[in-house]
Amino acid sequence: MIFLMETSTETTRFAREAAMISGVSKVVVPVDDQERAKAFWTTKLGFDVIRDESYGDERWVEVRPPDGSPVLVLSPRETAEPRDEIPDQLPHSPVFFNCPDIEATYLKLTEHGVSFPVPPARMHFGWWALFEDDDGTRYALGQWD
Repeated sequence: MIFLMETSTETTRFAREAAMISGVSKVVVPVDDQERAKAFWTTKLGFDVIRDESYGDERWVEVRPPDGSPVLVLSPRETAEPRDEIPDQLPHSPVFFNCPDIEATYLKLTEHGVSFPVPPARMHFGWWALFEDDDGTRYALGQWD
């Protein structure tokens, strides 16, 4: 049996002709308390609130980093959805954040009260650190570029 592979030119042409996915715009971040989470992301990390609306008994809160993407949707964590227990040197969240100067970012964020269970360290893949929100959820911060 012979399989033919598409060339990159054919793939590119197809992507231009069809309505294709163009990027990631929003990521849901489970939180224990939406108001406390909103304060953390805006006051301590400098994100902007772009939406905070009620609909029925629910609330929709979106914040975004200074570079504009992706938007974080601060969604109430379900009672039956506890945070995974993982080793201390790993993040709970699959969301990885980037910064141009991790040491300067680390200093500024610690001054604003952000906890870093793993301070910046050079790894074989770039600089790496873990910070945690006020719920204790750990996030990766890297200087990847």
